[in-house]
Amino acid sequence: MTYRTWQPDPRRRRTRLTRRGKLVLLLGGLFAVAAAITVPLLLFTGGDPAPRPVPAKQRTLLIPEGWRDGEVYAAVDRSLGLPQGTARKTAQAPATKLALPAAAAGNPEGYLFPATYPVDKATTAEGLLRYMVDTATRRFGAPSIADGARRHGLSVHQLVIVASIVQAEADTPGDMGKVARVVYNRLAQNMPLQMDSTINYALGRDTVDTSHRDTRIDSPYNTYERRGLPPSPIGNPGEQAMGAAVSPADGDWLYFVTVRHGDTRFTGSYAEHQANVADFNEQRRAAGRS
Repeated sequence: MTYRTWQPDPRRRRTRLTRRGKLVLLLGGLFAVAAAITVPLLLFTGGDPAPRPVPAKQRTLLIPEGWRDGEVYAAVDRSLGLPQGTARKTAQAPATKLALPAAAAGNPEGYLFPATYPVDKATTAEGLLRYMVDTATRRFGAPSIADGARRHGLSVHQLVIVASIVQAEADTPGDMGKVARVVYNRLAQNMPLQMDSTINYALGRDTVDTSHRDTRIDSPYNTYERRGLPPSPIGNPGEQAMGAAVSPADGDWLYFVTVRHGDTRFTGSYAEHQANVADFNEQRRAAGRS
């Protein structure tokens, strides 16, 4: 289940892989099949170099939608054969100076754009990270994105935060617009978002296994306890999630629960939501008996 508002029995815990977790587990991470965009195949070697022609058979690195910065850093290290932690240190080094917006406060989370990137023996971690951030800056800097942010009373950075939640919470791409609408409806009513994805981000995990204790953690990413958006994106959203954040579906929904894959139920009624939760619990019990 991606979202709930009741207080669970702290003795019972639930485990479900998020969309990101399923993707990584099923397809081996680095070579995952995702709807990522293939950026122009130009090779960057660090600093601010000029692009070079790409051979016909070019090795590439795929960054799927929704990966967190730590997953991106690990993939860069593996792809380039670097010691673990190299890409993270590079991103955090003052000399790197990634072209992040001021609102990001130096945190690349949300701006390591999901795409397929070219790699060869001359490629460096700094070059790849710059390429990712520059791609995000170009795409998020589009007038349609700025206009969408203004319509919702948000900054572009806050819109990226919303998109990252949508990316993590939506069971299918078709649900993204509805999830975005739930976020906006709750913000408009000054209700806590109560998203498990933000709890997971605070706890540094990919598996949804949320207990009552988890929802009481002291963290700015605890959207059960704190109202408003978390302080930063919780992953790196793709264009579909950004599109949903810009143009959410129309509806009065405040609650949603994924009863089974492909069956996410949205409602504005708490009583109806509780009935949907009961269906989810019955599905889970039935799966346990099979």
